[in-house]
Amino acid sequence: MVERYDVREVSSLFTETARFNEFLEIELLVCEAYERSGKIPSGTTLKLRELIGRLTDEDVKKINEIEKTTKHDIIAFLTLIEQKAGDLSRYIHLGLTSYDVVDTALSSLMVKALGIIISDLRKLADVLMQKADEFKYTPMIGRSHGIHAEPITFGHKLINFYDETMRNLARLERARENIAVGKISGAVGIYGNVDPDVENYVLNKLNLRPLFATTQVIPRDIHAELILSLAINAASLEKFATEIRHLQRTELREVFEFFTKGQKGSSAMPHKKNPILSENVCGLARIIKSYTVAALENIPLWHERDISHSSVERIMLSDVFTLSSFTIRRTTQIFEKMIVLPENMQKNLDITKGLYFSESLLLKIVEKGYLRQKAYELVQKLALHAFENDLDFKSVVKESDEIKAILSEKEIESVFNFDHHFRNINFIFESVKNKYRT
Repeated sequence: MVERYDVREVSSLFTETARFNEFLEIELLVCEAYERSGKIPSGTTLKLRELIGRLTDEDVKKINEIEKTTKHDIIAFLTLIEQKAGDLSRYIHLGLTSYDVVDTALSSLMVKALGIIISDLRKLADVLMQKADEFKYTPMIGRSHGIHAEPITFGHKLINFYDETMRNLARLERARENIAVGKISGAVGIYGNVDPDVENYVLNKLNLRPLFATTQVIPRDIHAELILSLAINAASLEKFATEIRHLQRTELREVFEFFTKGQKGSSAMPHKKNPILSENVCGLARIIKSYTVAALENIPLWHERDISHSSVERIMLSDVFTLSSFTIRRTTQIFEKMIVLPENMQKNLDITKGLYFSESLLLKIVEKGYLRQKAYELVQKLALHAFENDLDFKSVVKESDEIKAILSEKEIESVFNFDHHFRNINFIFESVKNKYRT
């Protein structure tokens, strides 16, 4: 059974009911600002709050019904408010344009959603660091182009993932800071019928800040930066999940996803254990990444505003935020519960019978004064002979008259040494950790 994750904490922020309640709160905060300046009678906002209450799913259905006639969601919303508040509704939406409410509400909701996602990402970083420490000195083969390269440790692989996750965390924190903006500046953003003091009061209450220079909408480059940051994070999650998929392949069998009791891998083949959670993360990451084009296309709007971005955002934002939380939580569980097989890592290390020490041998010969190219040709000749004949590389080296003329047996032994190869692992770990210590 595929594990499920409760992402309602994020998805509920993008429901119509949440959206209209955020609209309502902004309208009422504007009324509070007007009360403070004496523009409307004292006590008006409290009475409005009592009359209107919190909008329900049933209220949203009524708004949608009204919108069938008005063809305008904010006017439909204001019509419902008028029905609930009666004469006092005349104090609502004074000097505002629709997107004072819509965009400010959207920023507020996105800041809240990002708070959840950032918390999710911190948990992933913690798990990756914990596992990196656990497997800090567990040797495995490093691969380039899918081919055996030189030894690394599994912890080294994981601390790379941790570092990348921390960069994504920094991007999202910057994006949250940049998206924490609103506008209460009226039609086309010129403060023609609403004073900046009103905007300042409302945005302070919402923990947002004014942009000052806006059109009728908040510029969509700010939104695009956020979507791109979430897409980069998704690409990282896809990278991590792809690594699990590769390491679980039958030919490698170094790391496995957890397999729950009663879980089945195939309807036809009872032996199968498939990396389905990692594959799921990869698939969902593609959806998140696909929205980057839409987010960038939303930036060039006509003059002071058109509505071409609106329909995109109603789909895009809910999808991107909900899927981001889901994929982070799923990735966290994959790494938290993964099955690591160090014995298979060692078995795969041994496949090439020490060929991965070829660079160390090359450098040792160069130390003796040989030109690098000549040393390279000598080592390559021995390495290919060992590889093509399935021979132990160290034995081939020890039997080579050319090598024996250059290196002593002790010097040859020093080349084939994991301790020397991994001597800077602790330096890497401490350097990475120090970057993020406060």
